[in-house]
Amino acid sequence: QVQLVESGGGSVQAGGSLKLSCAHSGGTFSRDTLGWFRQAPGKERVFVGAVAWTGDTTSYADSVKGRFTISRDNAKNTVYLQMIALRPEDTAVYYCAQRLGWTRISDPRQYVTWGQGTQVTVSS
Repeated sequence: QVQLVESGGGSVQAGGSLKLSCAHSGGTFSRDTLGWFRQAPGKERVFVGAVAWTGDTTSYADSVKGRFTISRDNAKNTVYLQMIALRPEDTAVYYCAQRLGWTRISDPRQYVTWGQGTQVTVSS
């Protein structure tokens, strides 16, 4: 059974950067699509971005394009979310999620397994 564990969250000032990691165990990491979502207090969980199993296909929410980069290391069974130029509105719990395929990539209902989340707080 797939398990996902996020790490790397923390508190930064606006304009700063953070790199989140998501360690994957169980299943076949190299064939999975991995996505990142975030949820701010009182709001729905929303799509941040995703990377295909090949690593060369990515998708991002408009709000993070140009600032966030997703990558994966299949040898380490880990997916990363590099975040730069952080803004207070990026404050949320960030979740890693796993699925197969690429249809409706931003729909959280398409994802099968979720991590426990890691808090990112950006102060102004």
